[in-house]
Amino acid sequence: MTEAKAATEADRTLKAKHRKMWALGDYPALAAQLIPDLGPILVRACGVTSGQRVLDVAAGSGNAAIPAALAGADVVATDLTPELLEAGRQVAEKQGAELQWREADAEALPFEDGEFDTVMSCVGIMFAPHHQASADELLRVCRAGGRIGLINWTPEGFIGRMFATMKPYAPPPPPGAQPPPLWGQEQHVRALFADRVTDVAARRQTVRVDRFESPEAFRDYFKANYGPTIAVYRNIAEDPARVDALDRELATLARQASNTDDTAPAAMDWEYLLLTARKTA
Repeated sequence: MTEAKAATEADRTLKAKHRKMWALGDYPALAAQLIPDLGPILVRACGVTSGQRVLDVAAGSGNAAIPAALAGADVVATDLTPELLEAGRQVAEKQGAELQWREADAEALPFEDGEFDTVMSCVGIMFAPHHQASADELLRVCRAGGRIGLINWTPEGFIGRMFATMKPYAPPPPPGAQPPPLWGQEQHVRALFADRVTDVAARRQTVRVDRFESPEAFRDYFKANYGPTIAVYRNIAEDPARVDALDRELATLARQASNTDDTAPAAMDWEYLLLTARKTA
């Protein structure tokens, strides 16, 4: 097997694992219950209006795509995982939103150059393993003068720290794959886009999550519903000591991030980077 063919096979295998991972649990319910405001925040930051053609990359179940469609835009929502797209279709139908849903790899989008006025992603593209490839695709399909809009979890924020906590219990990442929370660092995103964008605006914000009665309730919810957490636990399922250790670490992380003394519901502020830019002419 040639080196190029081997690389292609490895990438295909990796994407299949990602597709399977995000189908675990119930990410659509998690997004709707915990972070429903993030999609509308991104849509407003991008200035989405009626008549625009908008692409949501790694859209999941449409947290941003559906609000964009309800704003009157002509929206295409793409994701690697068909189960998430199907969930999004059902939500959109209930809300009266009309948009297209297409299975697609963020690193190889099936669209022409400059096809969209706005290209956005809400805590989605950060999970594509090859950051430069996915950044290049975001820019390629955006028209000159069009807008790029991103919300991504920061490394220092709660979700970034959760991934750092899970990392020792997960299989080693494949060669070339980069950590998702890097997309939450402004300088990293600027370096990916380089001189191909202008009018960059970036700010760190937080979303309040106060659904959980205790740190342990948070941990158990993520163990049941969040694909990456489920996958990590499956990796250590045959080692009860490691399962117990991760249980303790995730509960401790939530306790440290919560405004709670264990006698009141846990309230956490999860930090993200909101970044918008215009593609250079």
